[in-house]
Order: sequence, then C-alpha cells, then structure tokens
Amino acid sequence: MRLLSSCALPVSFVLLCSCGRYGDFRLPHLTPTAGAVKWTWSAQPEPVLGRGTAGSFDAVDALNPSVIRRGTEWLNLYSGYDGRAWHTGVAVSPDGLQWSGRGRVLSPDPASWEGDYIAANGSVFADGSRLLYCYQGGRVPQIGLAVSSDGGATWRKQGNPVVGTGPRGSWDERGVGDPYVVRFGSELYMYYLGQDRARRQRIGVARSSDGGVRWVKLRSNPVLELGAPGAFDETGLGEPAVWQEQGSYWMLYTARDPKEYRRIGLARSQDGVRWDRVTEKPVISGEQPWDAAVVCDPTVDPGSDGVRVWFGGGNRPEPAENLNGQIGYGVLRLRVSGGG
Repeated sequence: MRLLSSCALPVSFVLLCSCGRYGDFRLPHLTPTAGAVKWTWSAQPEPVLGRGTAGSFDAVDALNPSVIRRGTEWLNLYSGYDGRAWHTGVAVSPDGLQWSGRGRVLSPDPASWEGDYIAANGSVFADGSRLLYCYQGGRVPQIGLAVSSDGGATWRKQGNPVVGTGPRGSWDERGVGDPYVVRFGSELYMYYLGQDRARRQRIGVARSSDGGVRWVKLRSNPVLELGAPGAFDETGLGEPAVWQEQGSYWMLYTARDPKEYRRIGLARSQDGVRWDRVTEKPVISGEQPWDAAVVCDPTVDPGSDGVRVWFGGGNRPEPAENLNGQIGYGVLRLRVSGGG
C-alpha cells in the first residue's frame, strides 16, 4: 500500500508537522559471534493466505501480515484491500500455515485523524493478557494504537496517533508508517519508516517505557539509509522486521527499486542503532509466478530451527495496491561461521 509499503507518497500530500519527543538510546548491547554470515531461504511454493472472495474486505489484496503466537494458536493481523479502502483483518491458525476465521476488525475512521485512508499495515504485540496493535493511518501517514482484551476478536482505537511526523526539515517530515514493535529487556522498540520532503524513505527507531503509549524517537534517526545507485534498495526502504539471535540483532526490510519491484534485504547490528547490510543483494526474492514482482512485509518468529517468515507478495509491480497481493511463508536459516 502507498506509504508505506515501501512506496512513494502522492505529490499532493501536504505537510503535517508533529514535534514529538526525542532522545539518545541504544538497545542492550550484544557481543557478536565472529565469522562470516551465511544463510539459506526455503519458501512454500503457494501462498498460505490468499485473497478473499469477491466483495470481501480483502478481495483485491491481502498483504502486511503481523503474526503472533497465543497459546496453542497463531494470530495474524493483516491488511486487506477491497478496491476502495484498506482494512485490518484477523485470521487464526493451529500451525502458522493453514489460516481460517478471517474477518475485518479495523477500518479507517473519516471523523478521526485517520481520515479516509488506511487503518492497517501494523504490528501486533502482547502486553500481559492484552494485545496491542500499532497501525498506520491518514493521508499524511502517522502511527496509531489499538487494544484488544478478548484475544484479538475486537479492537478499541486509542485516540490520537502515538507516533507522528517529524518537524520541518526532518527525515520523517512527510510521513511515518510500517511500524514493527519488539521487546528487548524492559523496553519496547518500534522500527518504522519515515519519508522526508525529497520523498526518500528510510528506517528509524523509537522507544517506549510505558507499554507502547508514549514513544521517544531516536535523535540520530534514520538507522538505515538507502542503497547505492543501481542497488536493489536504492529507491526506498520500509517494513522492517527485527529479532535477536547468535549475538546480534537482525533486520529484514523491504527494498524498492525505480520500477516498483520489491525484494527483501538483511541487515545486522550489535546495538539496534548502527546497522550494516549483510549483503548488497536481496536475501528473499519472488520465486513463483504469484510473487514474481513484489516480495515485502516480513514478520518473523525466530526459533531453534530457523526464523519463520510470513511475507506479502504480488505479481504486479504497483506502488500501493492492486498487486494481486497474497501472503506467503518461508524459513530463513542464518549461520555465523565460528559459532552459533
């Protein structure tokens, strides 16, 4: 979807300046495993969650999965496009592969800050018995918060945005979106996309100490810059997914080229702030006809046998919607030689 599925904002977007709080911080420092990074990627050939039937909220595109395990089942909050608007839907699964029980749970509220565009493209995380969902909304994108106390069946939005755009001249002046929330230690960290007035889309981080209501942006954002001219990620970065293993933080991110083809890159960090690309090539590209043009929106669940990855894919290189978007699944296995 348009900003921020690693896509450009419409030229008609106007400035909305929201001067939030800023600070200097890092994630808990990790001691890296020495050696070269090697990886393998194995994906299911067919989507694990396809588009809905004609007239449904996800009839045109099903993208942006956010997957969390709750007890014996998996919960997937994903974005559906019906040809007119984006919505957030919920599907459940016993194994992360067979999904059922889909239904729309959030839509944009024209009477609120969201206006008529987006109440989707978010990140779900747990806070005790409650589920929280940071999502993108607004024609000038900002990040809102919704809460569920019944396992994800119903959601209540929390009023104003929790992360707004930056001040004039900042890296995220013209929009913020693509939130991905992780907990390390006692703090929550949100990796997100920001767009400046030159339409550059890069990745930054914010921190919350109160369960995701108030966020402090890193003063030195962004944490990951665009690739060099001609690189697969030269035009835009977005949709980060972050986890920890083998003495490092790792980030999968969606990368966009000038023709709107998208692939997924991999970066590594020891403090969650200074990130280096593991490779100048994508680690996940479309391998089947259904995702030949676009692979995007990763969400991860790391385990002893690799990192489970759910992702969006499509066969049309469109910047926002109408990708014939569906949701796929694969396993990424990392190995750092010399240990791990």
